[in-house]
Amino acid sequence: MQHYSYLLCGLGLLAIFPSCKKHEMPDRMKTVKVENVLMAKNLSQSGTFMGSGTPPVIFPGQEVSFSFSAGKGQTLAFATMYGWSNDLFFAPANPGITLFKQDGTPIEGDVSDQIRLWDNGTRINQPPGMNVNHPGMPDHAPVMEVNGKDAQGNTYLPARQLMKGTLKYEGNSVFTFTIRNISGGTMNETPFSPGVWTVSNMLGGNLLSPAPIYESGKPTANGLTPLAEMGDNGMLSKYLSDNTKIFTPLSPVLIVVYKGDDNPIFKAGENDRGNGLANLAQKGDATALQAYLMQQKNVRHVYVVKADQTTVLLPFIGTMTGGSVVQQIDYKEGDRITFATMFGYSNDWFYSFGTEGIMAGTTGDQTGLVKLFDDGTAVDQYPGAGNSQGAFGGAPQTPEKNPIQEVSVEKYSVPMVKEVIRVTLR
Repeated sequence: MQHYSYLLCGLGLLAIFPSCKKHEMPDRMKTVKVENVLMAKNLSQSGTFMGSGTPPVIFPGQEVSFSFSAGKGQTLAFATMYGWSNDLFFAPANPGITLFKQDGTPIEGDVSDQIRLWDNGTRINQPPGMNVNHPGMPDHAPVMEVNGKDAQGNTYLPARQLMKGTLKYEGNSVFTFTIRNISGGTMNETPFSPGVWTVSNMLGGNLLSPAPIYESGKPTANGLTPLAEMGDNGMLSKYLSDNTKIFTPLSPVLIVVYKGDDNPIFKAGENDRGNGLANLAQKGDATALQAYLMQQKNVRHVYVVKADQTTVLLPFIGTMTGGSVVQQIDYKEGDRITFATMFGYSNDWFYSFGTEGIMAGTTGDQTGLVKLFDDGTAVDQYPGAGNSQGAFGGAPQTPEKNPIQEVSVEKYSVPMVKEVIRVTLR
């Protein structure tokens, strides 16, 4: 009716439509498209470790430590060579060392019973010891666990009697893992080589890579052989690094059309206004913010758009394309538009245009104007590896009251905005 009333006003028929305003413009229409364009990788974090001497091996009596982040359901995988063997390596049974109990309590202390000894299957095993000839005779067997004896009948103590693994919880979903060589004086005394470690990304409570380093019963792959045969972790480290990236879905997208220059959602440099943005930034729930905005005089329209079937906008995973939503909006000349969507695997981050929003009549790709903001209401944890993050069923354990500010992408190696989200107006 609004388009027609404007036309009749122009014809001087104000007596028929007394609510017409002489200079009121009709609603115009625009289509907003928001896409998750992140190319997902299976691993959340990865790294290497080595001894402090020359060569950088871990001799009996020595230890090495490294730190990482994780949430409930994530596990720690690692691998290091049994140095005085042809192609044996230590690693936990897949999917890795358990880090949290079912109730979300972090696990600490000795976890050596989760570590195993494995045969890479690429060399005929000689009796283990410092006189092993490297590389030895080739073999073509799959990766198999060594349970007391290898395929050639050589005898081994259980891995837990040669290697001690200890977890220490540092707080805020950060762990330190220490590997200590306790093989000295045993029948299987050996140094440990430089190694690799990794933590898998999760989606829907499942690990994207439950076997990131090896698969029992299958041929070795991805650079494990140089590590198992020569203690060279370079190739496997590169493979893991190439498959490591912060992962995130995007929450349902809130879009608001407003008049004037006052952004009704937030202003960078000011604290969260307590009108529902925290719920969106922490939980991806736009309900409270939508209700608040609909009562504001400078707000014309509020839309909350969910992806079909999944609700959230998932990234590209394997052959599955990334999620997207499309919303037609109504606006008047001079109106502005902004939006907000949660960086799903964070504690309180959200994407939006800057404080000033953009003109609603703008056309084309507006991704260059999108920024990633920290709402300042919850202590940050590593994205996709924090037990207080909504994606892990958690809630902020340590609330903050800091001003809203842009996220420093360097701090956590967060992908650039354009690698995660695309916003287009047509």
